[in-house]
Amino acid sequence: MESAKNQTLLQAANTDALAKIAGNVVASSDPGRALKAWREKLGIKQVLLAKEMRISPSVLSDYESGRRPSPGVLFVRRYIEALVGLDESKGRVVSKLVSNDREAAILAIGEFQTPVKASQILRAVDGRLLTGDDSFVNLYGYTVVDSIKTIYALSGYDFYRIFGATTERALVFTKVGTGRSPMVAIRASPLKPRMVVIHGPRELDPLALELAKREGIILALSGSRSEEEIISSLKGI
Repeated sequence: MESAKNQTLLQAANTDALAKIAGNVVASSDPGRALKAWREKLGIKQVLLAKEMRISPSVLSDYESGRRPSPGVLFVRRYIEALVGLDESKGRVVSKLVSNDREAAILAIGEFQTPVKASQILRAVDGRLLTGDDSFVNLYGYTVVDSIKTIYALSGYDFYRIFGATTERALVFTKVGTGRSPMVAIRASPLKPRMVVIHGPRELDPLALELAKREGIILALSGSRSEEEIISSLKGI
């Protein structure tokens, strides 16, 4: 029984590792170099990985250096599965990286003792309303997350953790580029926050605005100087 439990936990850890690396590679403008960066980070020799994948080291080198066309989905999958398998046999470095990123993704989370108007949240984060009506909506909590780490490190149950006790809350994304990725992630999730606050860019990608409108989400752009200032203001409500 204990052996089966350990095997289940091991499979879950491997799934998280695969998802983290795959997300990073897919988002990269140079997938080959992104794969190489992960191999080097985990300390896996190119020759050893090539042997595990049953291809020649020269072929692997060509993909990593960009001398061959961008690797396809099947190659990327084989590469990552072989990488995670080798990592597992030598101490599971990647699982520790996933665990650390998971903890670092959620910067702050809290529930309000009494309902708080969305307009009050807007003032607390020095926000500019982009979509929705903040006049009458009550919120019951907030979560502040690191945008990049949330997208790459949280999956499944871990992603649901950001909603705390209720989805009727403000979800604040920091370190945002265009605002597209957070809204795409929310669109794909069965759970939706009532309000989303973006911190980082001066303007948002039009797609982010459109997705917020479709989902009926109040969307705001924060002008706060730092994520620390946002967290402090929300804790003070």
